[in-house]
Amino acid sequence: MNGRIAVLISGRGSNLKSLIDACARGDISASIAVVISNIADAPGLRHASAAAIPTIVLSHKGISKREDYDAKVVEALKPFGIDLICLAGFMRLLSPVLIRAYPTRIVNIHPALLPAFPGLHAQKQAIEYGVKVTGCTVHFVDEGFDSGPIILQKIMEVRNDDTEETLSNRLLELEHQTYVEAVRLFFQDRLHISGRKVSII
Repeated sequence: MNGRIAVLISGRGSNLKSLIDACARGDISASIAVVISNIADAPGLRHASAAAIPTIVLSHKGISKREDYDAKVVEALKPFGIDLICLAGFMRLLSPVLIRAYPTRIVNIHPALLPAFPGLHAQKQAIEYGVKVTGCTVHFVDEGFDSGPIILQKIMEVRNDDTEETLSNRLLELEHQTYVEAVRLFFQDRLHISGRKVSII
């Protein structure tokens, strides 16, 4: 399955870069067709430009309703024939407008073992709670908050001397590996969703 991916970013785009590299290596049988950012100077846009991937900046400023913004995203994506949307540090909560336009075709990576520590500063939450292990989760996006069916989870140890910064940095490599694996499985048509459960065929 030779698919087409859209990646939505707001920041540095390290997971975007990992996906670009994986597609270039042939690890994922798809190509990144477009990168959309809601922030005009997001550093991740440079990764897309360096790989000659089209970029679109859609600022959310002045748009009060999430639904109105997401309608603009849907329109922007239409010409690209997108099979999968990957959220990679996209700092916006999606509305049903976008989610229903691409049902079970939007995935996100979260730096914690969901349902534990949803939302922002997941690593800080993990350290403050005192957990011994944490990790990352790739999941389908539904209309809840970090609540969609889980595709993959990987774990790592939380060290006694970890800070939010050190834990975040160590988690990044694990995130990259896990996201690439999940997207590869999607384009191999090996993911089967039944209710909340995702089976790998």
